[in-house]
Amino acid sequence: MVATAKSTVPASANGENFTEKAKRFFKGSLAEFKKVHWPNRKQLYVYTGVVLMSVLIVSLMIWIVDSGLSVILERILP
Repeated sequence: MVATAKSTVPASANGENFTEKAKRFFKGSLAEFKKVHWPNRKQLYVYTGVVLMSVLIVSLMIWIVDSGLSVILERILP
C-alpha cells in the first residue's frame, strides 16, 4: 500500500489561492485609503499640538500622583 501525502496548503472555500487573496486584500485596502479624509498641513500642526499637550498634561498628573504616593510611603515605612 502506498501512502499519499496530504497538501499543506489548505483549500479555500471559493478556490482562490494565496496570491489571489493577497491581490484582493490590497485592492480593498487601497480603496479604503482613498476614502480617508487626510488633514492638511495646518490641521496636522494643530492635531499634533493637541496630542503633545495632552501627553504633557497626563505625564504631569502621573508625576504628581507618583510623588505624592512616594512621600506617603516614606512617612509610613521607616
